[in-house]
Amino acid sequence: MDLFTNAPKPPLAELIRPQTLDEVVGQQHLLGPGKPLRLAFGAKKLHSFILWGPPGVGKTTLGRLAASATSSNFIAISAVLAGVKDIRQAIEDAQAALDRDGKSTVLFVDEIHRFNKAQQDALLPHVESGLLTLVGGTTEHPGMEVNNALLSRAQVYTLQPLADDELQQLYERALPHLQGVTLDADALALLKGFSDGDGRRFLNLVEQVATAASGAGLSVASGEFAKSSTSPSLRRFDKGGDELYWQLSAFHKSLRGSQPDAALYWLARILDGGGDARQVARRMIAMASEDIGNADPRALQLALNAAEAYDRLGSPEGELALAQAVTYLTLAPKSNASYVAWNQAKAFVKQDGSRPVPLHLRNAPAKLMKEMGYGAEYRYAHDEPNSYAAGQTYFPEGIASPHWYQPTDRGLEIKLSEKLLWLQSLDAAAKKPKE
Repeated sequence: MDLFTNAPKPPLAELIRPQTLDEVVGQQHLLGPGKPLRLAFGAKKLHSFILWGPPGVGKTTLGRLAASATSSNFIAISAVLAGVKDIRQAIEDAQAALDRDGKSTVLFVDEIHRFNKAQQDALLPHVESGLLTLVGGTTEHPGMEVNNALLSRAQVYTLQPLADDELQQLYERALPHLQGVTLDADALALLKGFSDGDGRRFLNLVEQVATAASGAGLSVASGEFAKSSTSPSLRRFDKGGDELYWQLSAFHKSLRGSQPDAALYWLARILDGGGDARQVARRMIAMASEDIGNADPRALQLALNAAEAYDRLGSPEGELALAQAVTYLTLAPKSNASYVAWNQAKAFVKQDGSRPVPLHLRNAPAKLMKEMGYGAEYRYAHDEPNSYAAGQTYFPEGIASPHWYQPTDRGLEIKLSEKLLWLQSLDAAAKKPKE
């Protein structure tokens, strides 16, 4: 009796995993003629490297092929599940392979960004000695998640999402495994959209649709059938990773750049990918002060109102309030004068000493304080002409007015600039010696 008759069939993505470099779909900027990994694999001289890119674009495959191309021992561990014990075991296995067969070892660490500093440090001496050629796979920016000592010993290569024509190549390679079922153009377009450049997700969806079609007695799966036999999969969006911050950055820059259509696009992308609308609302509130400021103070109120409306309504109704605020903020006059002034004030205070509060600005709740002159020379602005105590100083002694806040010539700040210049002229007149 064949003990493996009832063994589960490997997933389609595993069945057609490339066995040679020429079978790899995509990443031609690294694998094409004369490109870095093609040259390294061809020369059979590997260096440690980290593959950075989204899921399903070939990180594990390239790790396997690195070992195959150099006839090396291959060990794969996942940083999600592995600990220092697993690293030690991998090192022992690598040493055994070297002693027994004279083989070097390629250690593939999937999701290497999940290793903490101690775990990453445990690899260093063995990468340094050459016992291990490290191939790391990560969906997070290596510069943020991998320690500098390890980065200095490994080259970083960026992998790209698969394009539609590359997903088409995967489909054509998968056809012999689809039980005689084919997918029409509409079905393929739908699944390519769902996969969002993730080859593994695409193949899983193709397999799911083909299996459903075979069970229904169909030889061709239409777009309508594919839609009914799958559920729309969220696009690539990691709530705690780089993609989140890249999209939020693109959203913010579109607002700052006064491009409402682009800002709405990124808002839709974030929400479509499962992003938190409240985080988007917080970004708009911050942007209203940072990039619009006093050029249009209504922008801050509108952003706050949109955030509150979303909290009350949720999706999808609350999304309209966000869209309303987005279109207003993008077309509002822009000014970062308050933002610049605040940063300058913080920088000054950080490097300056702790100067005492001038006596005339101190309150005097006790008799002794009054006798010491606290508040004695303070001039109450409301008792002065124009409610302005011209010539009164409010900085500690020794600090001249630094003029941090410089209103722009846009929006309401035009009026604020005129007011500020007028007040400065009153100060200048008050400081002139009397004849």
